[in-house]
Amino acid sequence: MGGVIVCGLFGMASKFTECTLGVKYRNENADGTVSGGPMYYLSKAFKEKGHAKTGKILAVGFAIMTIFAAFGAGNMFQGNQANAMIVQTFGLAPGYGWITGIIFAILLAGVIIGGMPSIGSVTSKLVPFMATLYVGMAVIVLVSHYDQIGAAFEQIFIGAFTGAGVAGGFIGALIQGLKRATFSNEAGVGSAAIAHSAVKTKEPITEGFVSLLEPFIDTVVICTMTALVIIISGMNTGALSGVTLTAAAFTETSFIFEYFLALAVVMFAFSTMVSWSYYGLKAWTYLFGEGATTELVYKGIFCLFVIVGTSISFGAVIDFSDAAMFSMSIFNIIGLYYLMPIVKKELNSFVARVNSGEIKRYK
Repeated sequence: MGGVIVCGLFGMASKFTECTLGVKYRNENADGTVSGGPMYYLSKAFKEKGHAKTGKILAVGFAIMTIFAAFGAGNMFQGNQANAMIVQTFGLAPGYGWITGIIFAILLAGVIIGGMPSIGSVTSKLVPFMATLYVGMAVIVLVSHYDQIGAAFEQIFIGAFTGAGVAGGFIGALIQGLKRATFSNEAGVGSAAIAHSAVKTKEPITEGFVSLLEPFIDTVVICTMTALVIIISGMNTGALSGVTLTAAAFTETSFIFEYFLALAVVMFAFSTMVSWSYYGLKAWTYLFGEGATTELVYKGIFCLFVIVGTSISFGAVIDFSDAAMFSMSIFNIIGLYYLMPIVKKELNSFVARVNSGEIKRYK
């Protein structure tokens, strides 16, 4: 868990860079819609620097991996974990995940066919409620076991810097932390830049500043609270994994938390599916072109993958999801390192204009 916190802090820098670039190089279409993300800043910015072919290769590679990640991390994984939580909470017989998948697919189709305004409307309502519910439960658990928090933090730091229980010592812990932190906040992966590109602003840097908060809140704060709850509960024995481990940890304090957590997990899974459907769609249209038919084909395939995800094992889903997101990050991070000077220039320009009074300070 210590590795997750460290990588979450470093992730703030990569999120700032990619979201700034996403807004700067986005396409504003004639119908008012926006298409942005690494596909666009890799191709456009590299072309500006005289490396059009390299930029195009990186952009196409990223787009392909984004589609795979949308089907995996943003779709099958979410459905898989939501189904696992429903089965555990209500004591249902395993093997009927396809029913959960069909229900999710129908609900998802109703949202994503509406396009970005519908997607934004759904996620803006679900995410705050879900986060408040989850954090509230975690706070109750931690307050009721306040005397164990110090020892729990000690275990986190021992695990981070000695590699206790993680093969490979510090490097092994860091790799595990990187995998889970990346899965949590998507910093460096490039998916956030696709979403932030749709914002209504003329200053790319301001969106970079907004995005800084995401890895901190998501990974450093919420994931740390989750780790403390699990450690305090004593459930971190290796017998459980994924959402079932988290559920068991919360239930140690109160049985009612299992039902609240089930609600939070289902909402989180659905909102994540909705968001990732948009990321995958933008990668799909980058490769195959804009158009109603093209989009409908993608959305249909995306909904079908929900059923697949709820019907197969957790191990297969997480391995596929990790591989797809890792591949995305390779293409994206190569671009981020090369394009950092552009972001620095953009930041210096913004600060100079604020200091000169050309841009009013926020009060």
